[in-house]
Amino acid sequence: MCVCWNKPVGIHFVLPTSDTGQGVRAWIKQVLSQDLAFQHIKVIYPTAPARPYTPMKGALSTVWFDRYKISNDCPEHIETIDSMCKLLTELINEEIKNGIQKDRILLGGFSMGGCMAMHLAYRYHQDVAGVFALSSFLNKTSLIYQALRKNESILPELFQCHGTVDELVLYSWGEETNKTLKSLGVTASFLSFPNLYHELKKDELEELRTWILKKLPEEIMKTNK
Repeated sequence: MCVCWNKPVGIHFVLPTSDTGQGVRAWIKQVLSQDLAFQHIKVIYPTAPARPYTPMKGALSTVWFDRYKISNDCPEHIETIDSMCKLLTELINEEIKNGIQKDRILLGGFSMGGCMAMHLAYRYHQDVAGVFALSSFLNKTSLIYQALRKNESILPELFQCHGTVDELVLYSWGEETNKTLKSLGVTASFLSFPNLYHELKKDELEELRTWILKKLPEEIMKTNK
């Protein structure tokens, strides 16, 4: 699902997990009491295909990739991660063909969506404007870390948020992810939200909105007119 505006100068991908793009958009609207929408930015909410999901004993689930378990101390399921990177790259390339500059694209999402966005940006699209990850983490042996150890390019900025009492994706996993990415050259912020579980919060989404406008300011649209 996407929200389109005339002559957009920026594009913002929201990658959901365990839900459809439409479902995540509705969730955000419920929390904010309005859409996460901008006059000069096109917002896209892609939906992952249903796939057997190991942590749910192989039941079909709308998730971006499979996991061996929900933990940061196991290998990544690279086959499914990379297949989705290829699919999402097609979406990015389509927007570029339609006139959107690569450095006017933000990638991000909640939970697994944030992880997917980090793989997409830091392994395949290091020239996007930035990345955001809400309640997300990377495995200790993530291919992202391996790729960045060999990197000499300027990397997209990371905006990361995490609830201190998240019972599914532990706060310590998100914090460790942020510290490791910083050590590998990523400019990264990490906002902590006390008493927040594995969920979205209005204050968090308002901070995200501020960051998006900083990365994709409307003034550029006015200058280009």
